[in-house]
Amino acid sequence: MRYSPLLTDLYELTMLAGYLEEDLHEEPAVFDLFFRHNPFKGGYAVFAGLDTALSYLENLAFTEDEITYLEGLGIFRARFLDFLRDFRFRGRVTAVPEGTVVFEREPLVTVEGNLAEAQFVETALLTILNFQTLVATKAARITHLAGSAQVVEFGLRRAQGPDGGISVARSAYIGGVRSTSNVMGGKLFGIPVKGTHAHSWIMAFTDELTSFREYAAVFPDSSILLVDTYDTLKSGIPNAIIVARELREKGHELVGIRLDSGDLAYLSREARCMLDKAGFPNAKILASNEIDEYVIESILSEGGKVDIYGVGTKLATCMGEGGGALGGVYKLVKIGDRPKLKVTSDIAKATLPDRKRLMRATAPDGSFIMDIITLAEETVQPGQTVFNPANPLQHTTIPEGVRLEEIRTVVMERGKKTGAEHPSLDQMADRCKDQLARLPQGCLRFINPHIYKISISQGLHELRIRLMEEVQRSMKAG
Repeated sequence: MRYSPLLTDLYELTMLAGYLEEDLHEEPAVFDLFFRHNPFKGGYAVFAGLDTALSYLENLAFTEDEITYLEGLGIFRARFLDFLRDFRFRGRVTAVPEGTVVFEREPLVTVEGNLAEAQFVETALLTILNFQTLVATKAARITHLAGSAQVVEFGLRRAQGPDGGISVARSAYIGGVRSTSNVMGGKLFGIPVKGTHAHSWIMAFTDELTSFREYAAVFPDSSILLVDTYDTLKSGIPNAIIVARELREKGHELVGIRLDSGDLAYLSREARCMLDKAGFPNAKILASNEIDEYVIESILSEGGKVDIYGVGTKLATCMGEGGGALGGVYKLVKIGDRPKLKVTSDIAKATLPDRKRLMRATAPDGSFIMDIITLAEETVQPGQTVFNPANPLQHTTIPEGVRLEEIRTVVMERGKKTGAEHPSLDQMADRCKDQLARLPQGCLRFINPHIYKISISQGLHELRIRLMEEVQRSMKAG
């Protein structure tokens, strides 16, 4: 899928034109993409959207039609429009792999190139990576709580437009939701597609039993019957059992039933009893209707017997406290040979300057202990002092016995993806599952989760303090 370079904010174009006029467009520059707060007030995020972002960068080019449109705005000079005809992204990208568990303030993606190309791609990278990371995180929260129950993504009709629906199918898969009702998502990404039928199917027939029979006749080996159109316990489930018996007599089995309203914990318990008593212990119970991690938690706490959760609106729109948007940002950290940082009155919002590495400290049993952000050329070892990026007065030491691993790699060089092989969605989803299991358990709590330790190295700490002091001196001198 090609994303037009016009998928951007106007200021990216006006800055690009300005850099050209000021002869700054070829100045080497480094930008970091990160977020300041974990989504959903949780203890982690799941990084997603990288391959989509790299494809955007690799195919970035203006068509004549797009340049003609910009000319028609009447704000750009002919020299700039000519410049756009050969404009490409030819830089380097360093990033964590998709499916990696990540945390606030960490440089997830670093873009290096000339100032023109590295600046211009800001908006597109943010819209791709912010949304897919948010959805993958929501999906991971849901599937973690669902445990052995399956989860199906039903969110297309409530997603933020067609492109949002496609992105949801992909990123939810990375987070652990390994099937979708979205047929286009299935085709594009090889995701298994699943679904049932709507209440309108039942209402199109003279009665509920007839509708069940006709659906089962068309799909004898894949029928999941929606049982709440009229009365779940008195009509829907009894009629589904009649059809299940008729299917069995013909050598087929009913896959299951779907509950789409009411008290899902109570109804699933009753449904399980009725199906088991009728001789269908393998018939699945699918629950839908505004499902999210909190609803699943409630169903489980009340002894619900749900085998499959159909999760739509609240996954596709990332509803929930602290959801809605990731809030990722894209900041200049170096231009030419000069490290840069954004200074504010709140040091927690001050950026981390210069090119960096992102290290993860892992215990001998494989569990994650802490992450350390260092300068690109700096080496850190167990026993060294590291600092809280939000409070420089707080410091700790890297524990002895841990293994330090750099978790980012160069994924694009000279505008082209690196490496002959690229991970599949299954590999990304497996990585996410593995990494969630290696987190401190408190990070998985929904209420007051454990705060995973993020630290900065001695060298980065000292550089940031020095640059902040330089800025303060220059302000006083001015």
